[in-house]
Amino acid sequence: MLSIGDAFKRGPLDSKCMALLELRNATKLYPTEGAPVIALQDVSFEVDAGEIIAFVGRSGCGKSTLLNICGAMDFPTSGEIILDGQVTTRLTDAELTRLRRDKVGFVFQSFQLLNTLSVVENVEVPLLLAHRKNARQTAVERLSWLEMEQYADRFPHQLSGGQQQRVAIARAIACNPRLVLADEPTGNLDTVTGELVLKLLFRAARDFGVAVIVATHSLEVTSAADRVVRLRDGRMEEAVALR
Repeated sequence: MLSIGDAFKRGPLDSKCMALLELRNATKLYPTEGAPVIALQDVSFEVDAGEIIAFVGRSGCGKSTLLNICGAMDFPTSGEIILDGQVTTRLTDAELTRLRRDKVGFVFQSFQLLNTLSVVENVEVPLLLAHRKNARQTAVERLSWLEMEQYADRFPHQLSGGQQQRVAIARAIACNPRLVLADEPTGNLDTVTGELVLKLLFRAARDFGVAVIVATHSLEVTSAADRVVRLRDGRMEEAVALR
């Protein structure tokens, strides 16, 4: 087992070889009437394109907070997050919107598909928001890649949980993001379906060169990851390189 420092050591960064994502002493505090709650404390690591990272730990250990900070949906109280060369806390609202839209895809445990839209329309939404050309064609291609094109005209309630999560993955990779963040993506699925969804999610990392970070309790996820980070009370307790 490697130490945290060894597992995440990358050597000096330069313009030719820069980590896709870097956290530098990220700390997140939530104010309360008494002492602030420490959600994350001094978390530092780097992620390269195409890597699969699993965050594991008990509920409340900071996994979801860390995912949100990595995707610029939330921000550290102190420290820095550098995503694709940009320090998230220094960006304007418009710049943050573009960063999330163009660079980050999200996959949620509860799928979060729009029930009033068809499958292909759900995948098409981020493409339309990004003003991408040929949005419908690209949406169909993403569904085809996930073997879901035959369900393009159905609505989410007409799909199984596993099918809905595959649509969610198609939506997450629709705009060719650099980073995909998945929060317990198999939590609402049975074991067999969950394993299939994971294979598809991780295949996206390999085929598209996307970095994938998964917050999970699943042993299947951790066994398939390149590196596993164990969190405890907001701190990185240990990190293990598996690949």
